[in-house]
Amino acid sequence: MSTVQLPEGRYGRSADERADRKLKIIGAVLGVALIALVGYFAYYYVGGNKISAEVITFEPSDTAVKVHLEVRKDEGARGYCTIRSQAEDGAEVGRRDFRFDQDATRIDKVLTLRTTSRGTTAELLGCHAD
Repeated sequence: MSTVQLPEGRYGRSADERADRKLKIIGAVLGVALIALVGYFAYYYVGGNKISAEVITFEPSDTAVKVHLEVRKDEGARGYCTIRSQAEDGAEVGRRDFRFDQDATRIDKVLTLRTTSRGTTAELLGCHAD
């Protein structure tokens, strides 16, 4: 027995062609939605972040860690940065928020973070505007 072949174009599109078209449309819509979502988060992170900082150096001791922090912010912006220190085994031994209310756009400060035991790191967890 042989399979009957219908003349092409006579009876419209096959079910496979319709399914392919629907999948292409769904993929395009999901792709545009993903790009829009990534764009929104990028804009929120870059545009909404009025305070940024960087740990320049740190000096650990048995009961504290001295941290040289450089803060860049919009003029008049007020907020805080969170710094933490960890021991050699990874346990957190100190955490503190440091406020920055000055009007300057660039602030260099040496801060002292008290620790419960010897800290081996000084890590900037993030900065937040009020």
